[in-house]
Amino acid sequence: MQNTSDGNKPSEVQSNQSKVKAQKQLVEDLKVQWRLLWSERFDDKVKAEGVSVDDYESLFVEQGTVIHATKDFKPLNFKDILQHHQVANPERYIQPDVEVGGWNKFIKTELSGQRIKKSNVRPQMNMQSKGQKPKKGGRGWLHMT
Repeated sequence: MQNTSDGNKPSEVQSNQSKVKAQKQLVEDLKVQWRLLWSERFDDKVKAEGVSVDDYESLFVEQGTVIHATKDFKPLNFKDILQHHQVANPERYIQPDVEVGGWNKFIKTELSGQRIKKSNVRPQMNMQSKGQKPKKGGRGWLHMT
């Protein structure tokens, strides 16, 4: 058999690709269950907590389990569920924490930050060009009569 450039046999490469596809499919199924869990939860307003309304075996959540509470509660973590399913590199499949910044902060700082920002200079008022002093110090459009 002919070896590939990284030293693996073609059958090993195909098995690795099939493992990756199976892993992606597992993560997508878990994401669907995760969204369903949060969209179908029962919000108990008296106890200020969210309760699951169904069994989610793949997420290790039983019916009646508290999934969200306001005090002294460790919330469910999708990364822990992926690690329990032995998904390789679970950070690839979830967004970064809000404390880190997330995708929106990355876009704002790295991608949009490269554009030239417009200066925040107010345009000159017409009254100043005539040599008049602005009424009320030129604050706001209501004071410009």
